[in-house]
Amino acid sequence: MKTPITEMFDIEFPIVAFTHCRDVVAAVSKAGGLGVLGAVGHGDEALETDLAWIEEEIGDRPYGVDLIVPARYAGSEEGGLQVADLLATIPGAHREFLDELLERYDVPENPEAPSGWAERPGDAPFSANRASRQLDISLAHRPALVANALGPPPRDMLDRCHELGIKVAALAGTKVHAERHVAAGADIIIAQGTEGGGHTGQIGSMVLLPEVVDAVAPVPVLGAGGIGRGRQMAAAMALGAAGVWCGSVWLTTEEAETHPVVKAKMLAAGSGDTLRSRSITGKPARMLRTAWTEEWDREDTPAPLGMPLQPMLTSAAMDRINRAAHHEGSGAEDLATYFVGQVVGDMNRSKGAGQVVMDMVEEFIDAAQAVAAQLEF
Repeated sequence: MKTPITEMFDIEFPIVAFTHCRDVVAAVSKAGGLGVLGAVGHGDEALETDLAWIEEEIGDRPYGVDLIVPARYAGSEEGGLQVADLLATIPGAHREFLDELLERYDVPENPEAPSGWAERPGDAPFSANRASRQLDISLAHRPALVANALGPPPRDMLDRCHELGIKVAALAGTKVHAERHVAAGADIIIAQGTEGGGHTGQIGSMVLLPEVVDAVAPVPVLGAGGIGRGRQMAAAMALGAAGVWCGSVWLTTEEAETHPVVKAKMLAAGSGDTLRSRSITGKPARMLRTAWTEEWDREDTPAPLGMPLQPMLTSAAMDRINRAAHHEGSGAEDLATYFVGQVVGDMNRSKGAGQVVMDMVEEFIDAAQAVAAQLEF
């Protein structure tokens, strides 16, 4: 296949895989696509270890790193507050609700983990300072791509990456966002429809993709949101995309580190079993509908806080839930959730990530040939 994306990265297929699992990154890059490691959940040492492992595993094949530097962030107007300052702004009502929730679902405490951000000194989650350190670590390796998942790529990120010949991508949920990213200097736009997992906007991929493609041409666009099969890939490219950015489809692969309980829920879920919720990160993110999302959606529940206060409030609770969710029939099992898109309805069988790539390519070819056949007069 030949598109601006395959030529830009010298890859066989224009399939870019976003994942937090290094094994999936390696499998997709070795299969002819481009694996991208989501770094936001990594500590500095873990990121260093995973990048070194990926490079040893894939040889000279390309890969990427995804960072999160949000455009709007609590405390940013004061130059970035420290953890203690931010913790002091979390309302007591939110802490009480979460404590009551865990008690009501009989989720035991986790004595092996910190009780919360008060015991995690340093920069707050999703902060520019944290992302800057992750960028330092990434650029000490050899990624072919660095992506920013929230907002325009910062000037420092663009300058440092371009100095090293590294391409920079940015996710966009509207045409205006895409234009802003290009004006900032992004090399690739990832146009993500609301069907996608994680942080999304409210515009569907069928409408968003041609809008963004027309607005930013000739900058190449990757279609994202609701794409996990070859026919969806063909549709995205028919709308003008130069390739696809897929995230959810890797969550149920054999290599994925997805919590076993959550993976089982995803394999059984339908396309209507997701919703956009601010209950984990503080920004709207599509995730699996479970007791956790339902509880936060109640009328008598405090509204989720903004980023980064909401993840600082909920991170220890999520750790407790995930640790206890292995017990069948437990309240923790009911609460367990994770980010995933509407394509989860097609994710009903676990297979290797490399096989997912091959299946997508085969179905893409079949779909393209079927369309071509209809053009014969």
